[in-house]
Amino acid sequence: MTRKRTRESLEQVLCEPCHCCVGRGKLKTPETICYEIFREILREARAYQAVGYRVLANQRVVDRLLDEESGNVAELESFIGRTIRFQVETMYSQEQYDVVLL
Repeated sequence: MTRKRTRESLEQVLCEPCHCCVGRGKLKTPETICYEIFREILREARAYQAVGYRVLANQRVVDRLLDEESGNVAELESFIGRTIRFQVETMYSQEQYDVVLL
């Protein structure tokens, strides 16, 4: 008996075709980057006592954080007890971001 793959691969779920190289490469989706940012903030909150956090990221990622992921952002703020602010960095690629402690 053999098993046939019926689901998308992990790469297909977490990535999308690259716009620069017309689909030959892969980029992480804004959703994937959002969850990476959440994990980074949790790590920083455990390690340092900061007043708040500022996330510098690409426009698509910030839009996703403020729209579809806004509930998760509010839940994370409540969990760590600190505010999280977002700033668009136009020179950042979709996969680039920085979490700044305030």
